[in-house]
Amino acid sequence: MAKPRPYVLSIAGSDPSAGAGVFADLKTFEAHKVYGLGVVSAITYQNDDTFTGVDWVPVESIIRQVELILMKFPVKVVKIGLIQSLPTLKTLLDYLLQVNPEMKIIWDPILKASAGFTFHAEVNQLTLQNILTKLYLLTPNAEEARKLALANSTEESAEHLSQYCPVLLKGGHREDKLGWDMLHLATGEKYSYRPKVQNATPKHGSGCVLSAAVVSNLALDYKLSRACLRAKAYTARFLSSNSTLLGYHKI
Repeated sequence: MAKPRPYVLSIAGSDPSAGAGVFADLKTFEAHKVYGLGVVSAITYQNDDTFTGVDWVPVESIIRQVELILMKFPVKVVKIGLIQSLPTLKTLLDYLLQVNPEMKIIWDPILKASAGFTFHAEVNQLTLQNILTKLYLLTPNAEEARKLALANSTEESAEHLSQYCPVLLKGGHREDKLGWDMLHLATGEKYSYRPKVQNATPKHGSGCVLSAAVVSNLALDYKLSRACLRAKAYTARFLSSNSTLLGYHKI
């Protein structure tokens, strides 16, 4: 009989193409041999290259979905993706940490769809700082980091945000070091993860996959820096799996 797998939870949007959001997270979890549970925070209307709209799931309905999951399954790590607003996120975080104060929560801050649809035009800094202090890890890309920190410099943005929680700055949208990921810790310590594949092509949902891979490795008891390194390698294989916008998942 197989060894029991740790449980992880994704709270994210549903993407009919299954390239991003909760469906992509579940694929990533399964590839890592952790048991993935999924809660829908938004219904999106999209495929791999076109986004036309979103219907938000009320926070009460999100919590209602989560409640029965946490009642039965000992979830070690949670990933939150697409979410309606910062107040919604704060309410959700407060609930999760009330259920389990030791829960590791990763937020992948999706502020804009790759097709150009903007979700969060304004960021309240006081609310954001309160949220960051409740997170185990934040995983923004360069544009998201600058918007969250209200700064022009990507590196300065990550350093500012890391005052409140560790920040894994994703390198897919970086202009200075394309493909280089950087983990910033509150202590000032940094870990750099360089791209190692030459045949990578852009993929829909690659940021979701990277953050879900980090979650998986944390649930497998890897330390944060090692979990990020392993997630980087997994995402590289995803990016080089084929030449289309929808990647294949393989460990």
